[in-house]
Amino acid sequence: MPDALMSTYNRLPVSFSRGEGVWLWDKAEKRYLDALSGIAVCGLGHSHPAIKAAICRQAGKVLHTSNLYQIPLQEQLGDELARISGMERVFFANSGAEANEAAIKLARLYGHRNGIANPAIVVMEQSFHGRTLATLSATGNHKVQVGFEPLVQGFLRAPFGDIAGLRSVAEADPNVVAILVEPIQGEGGIKLPPLEYLNQLRELCDRQGWLLMLDEIQTGMGRSGRMFSYQHNRILPDVLTLAKGLGNGVPIGACLARGKAAEVYAPGNHGSTFGGNPLACAAALAVIETLEADKLVERAERLGRRLLAGFADQLTGVGGIADIRGQGLLIGIELERPCGELVTMALEQGLLINVTAERVVRLLPPLIISDIEADLLVNQLCALVKTFLAQG
Repeated sequence: MPDALMSTYNRLPVSFSRGEGVWLWDKAEKRYLDALSGIAVCGLGHSHPAIKAAICRQAGKVLHTSNLYQIPLQEQLGDELARISGMERVFFANSGAEANEAAIKLARLYGHRNGIANPAIVVMEQSFHGRTLATLSATGNHKVQVGFEPLVQGFLRAPFGDIAGLRSVAEADPNVVAILVEPIQGEGGIKLPPLEYLNQLRELCDRQGWLLMLDEIQTGMGRSGRMFSYQHNRILPDVLTLAKGLGNGVPIGACLARGKAAEVYAPGNHGSTFGGNPLACAAALAVIETLEADKLVERAERLGRRLLAGFADQLTGVGGIADIRGQGLLIGIELERPCGELVTMALEQGLLINVTAERVVRLLPPLIISDIEADLLVNQLCALVKTFLAQG
């Protein structure tokens, strides 16, 4: 029987039957160390008891009612997200792309209400914001845009991490209403900007009356060593988007706003059939409770330092290594040549990794990874990288 699935993925030749903690098992009972967390989704690992209990408990009550009615768990989750983020209002969606769509629409509506007929949003080169038409247009990777033209208008491109370059782009256009940026570029290759970059963006937006919109879909929920990456800089954005680790595998996205952005939306401006349903909210509440109770955010910072030190110890000076970088449990090892083959090599050795931007090994291990498992990851991956580089 032919495969009925559309050919939108080049899937690896493996499927998993069960998981526990940082480990996954395939149908043949081979065990894999998951250093990717479903692309930064399963921050609490697999089959976490708190998440499992929350899902099972809610599944026995009610899964969905729609946003035509009040949803107490949604209200509770909104309050919790406002508490831990410093934001004021929340819109719930089903994914990161939908959260970013909500942010883009909010920025445009903000612009129109301030008398700007053709509002523009500054986005960054090599960024990634999703695969819907608007978020694809905002993304700074031409390769994923090819074939989907005409793209959505209203985006200006600036170099990531370069405040002078951004000013020259943004200040030349009177229609700018917002800046949309990832605090750390994930798909772009775990790229960290200069330390004061977000502070400079905050100052620029305050001066110009623009919205600072941070895409923390990959960096949020403790992964960077803070609950949200902007907390390293002691600032607040005007708009914040979340997804991935928020539900630990249950699809949920969120667009948060504060200050002048908090009251832009009115009934009828935006909506979602499934967004913020009781099941997803129950899972997300369990995620927040577990992150705080088990002090996993602080642990992510310590483990990140441990992993970076381990990789530096074994790979510094090795020919073919361009850079080792990261923050918390977002870690990139950049090679001097394309290294996509490493994904298959690692899979054969029972290790799940990812290569992005062609030359960067991207690691996003669960926040619950132990010191012993972290050391195992370092030793196993360094051996694989050395083998790959020795092949010439």
